[in-house]
Amino acid sequence: MLRPTPMKHVRLLVIDEDLPRASLTLAELASFHADERSPEEEGFAGQPSVAYRDIWRQASSRLEKITRLIPLPPDRQPPRPRVIPEEELTATNNWLGSLWETCSLYEEEFRAIDDEERLIREQQSALSNFEGLGIDLGMLRSKTRFLDFYVGLVPYANVRQLEGAVGLADHLLFQYMVTGDDAHVVIVGPSGDKASQLESVLRSAGFRALPIPPELDHEPQVMRAELARRRDETASRREALRQRLRDWSADLIERLASSREVLWLAEPLVRLDTAIRGAGPLARLAGWVPATAVAPLEARLRQTLSLPFDLSSRDPRPDERPLVPTIATRSRLLAPFALLVQQYGIPRYGEIDPTPLFAASFLLMFGTMFGDVGQGAVIAGLAWYFRHTLGRFYLFGVLAGLSSIAFGFVFGSVFGFEHWLPALWMPPLHDPLLMLSLALGWGVFFIAMACLLATYNRLVVGNWAGALFGHHGLVNLIFYLALAWGGYNVSQGQGFGTGPLALVILSLGALAWHGWGHLEAPRSEKILVVFIETLETIVGYISNTLSFLRVAAFSLNHAALALAIFTLAEMMGPVGHGLTLILGNVFMIVLEGGIVLIQVLRLEFYEGFARYFAGDGHAFSPLRLGPAPERGTAP
Repeated sequence: MLRPTPMKHVRLLVIDEDLPRASLTLAELASFHADERSPEEEGFAGQPSVAYRDIWRQASSRLEKITRLIPLPPDRQPPRPRVIPEEELTATNNWLGSLWETCSLYEEEFRAIDDEERLIREQQSALSNFEGLGIDLGMLRSKTRFLDFYVGLVPYANVRQLEGAVGLADHLLFQYMVTGDDAHVVIVGPSGDKASQLESVLRSAGFRALPIPPELDHEPQVMRAELARRRDETASRREALRQRLRDWSADLIERLASSREVLWLAEPLVRLDTAIRGAGPLARLAGWVPATAVAPLEARLRQTLSLPFDLSSRDPRPDERPLVPTIATRSRLLAPFALLVQQYGIPRYGEIDPTPLFAASFLLMFGTMFGDVGQGAVIAGLAWYFRHTLGRFYLFGVLAGLSSIAFGFVFGSVFGFEHWLPALWMPPLHDPLLMLSLALGWGVFFIAMACLLATYNRLVVGNWAGALFGHHGLVNLIFYLALAWGGYNVSQGQGFGTGPLALVILSLGALAWHGWGHLEAPRSEKILVVFIETLETIVGYISNTLSFLRVAAFSLNHAALALAIFTLAEMMGPVGHGLTLILGNVFMIVLEGGIVLIQVLRLEFYEGFARYFAGDGHAFSPLRLGPAPERGTAP
């Protein structure tokens, strides 16, 4: 489970005539990941079936546009896979082209209705700014010979001050509506010299003019009724157009579905576009196949291809490892954890798959930090209840809840009560120092395992120097374990110890020697860099280990918070007591549970993955049949 699925590099040589059948066979088996590199063999420079691929792309584009207007029923299971000859694909493309000529006329009509509805919405939005006015808006649109009109918004706090200021210019201010922090106002006054003075006053008060569209030339109530009538009219036109489209397309649905199947069956050859090379009558394609799938693939090709072919396979070369795809974890229980791992990256081929280790360590730490039978049951129950909404991720919540339940039995805690059932071990607050010591021990084990995995991953790809002296490599591990050994001796009152001290000095000396040899810089700069890197190694491992104290700290915090809630509940009456306990547990599940989740993920990502998991691989994406072109939605 931890090792990646072994892969083989395969090369297939077929006659051009058998290329569509070969691509369909590869898609049926869903085990072929195309290798798009240029062939190593000379002479394979052509690209067979170019015309076939061009026709498919044009037909797919046309079908996509058509199904935006004529939605198809859910994808049907196609008949037995069959080769789609170029003649059938061309006929399908031509029919879709003629159909699109008619569909485009409907699309233009829908677009015209969309534009009209958009205009109506814009006019309704503009009209809402003049809701409180009961006069003909056409009168306010422009200045008259004797009067000036200003319609706009002013910060509500400035209205009284502006009213006094415009009065000095012989103008009147009318407030007709307030929305949020703004007041809608109309300012009216005689035109003349004082009008120019008013402009600076309006700017100072934060006045923002509201333009009145030319279409709104009546009273707001009249215009609102007119716009509602026009909106209902366009809705009726849209529905009538939809019905015309449904009537016209009723007899076309079956053939459209058949066209979709034709494109579906022709698609594998198109997807292999960049991986196929030709030389005369021969076509070559290469890719990556799981080692266990090579023999079934060859047997299937012998059944389906009518002309001779050649299939060869080999193990990936060391220089090809970065190109080999990685097959994701397929366990149903591990699927939600695999999704979280993928948020960090995809394992390189050959690297340890961190998903099982991530799942085990995550559940262990989450349960320790949030151990409670009742609260864990609530988390698991909610995840199960919302399983249709959460999809595959609901298992993550269920397993986290079950982990919390298991550690709740260990600590003897049910909704914070520690006397309802006997603890299998002890409640965390009974011995906080022991809890902190165990958390440190777990941190040492976790970091040591991460260093071992980092060493293994480098050895797999032949990076011997990196495995020994690289970041979190074997020498780093020796230093870290010696440091932990000496720290344990100190905690027991025995002193650091000669053995641990010797290992620390030797390992740090080896790291400094390796770093010195790989630096191209003046001697003084080398000394400074090596000193800083050595100090960073010491401080980094110590601080990383101390990070795991949070495992015990949150376990203690969980019990202490429950104790605080009980203390508060004891101060309430009978009703308040029960309500406090209920709300307190809700608070712990939602807030503390979320914080614990974040802290565990932080430890996994930064103290685990960052040490041994590069995450720059790429996922196995085999050629397969489907999916069909996406269905459109009715306009």
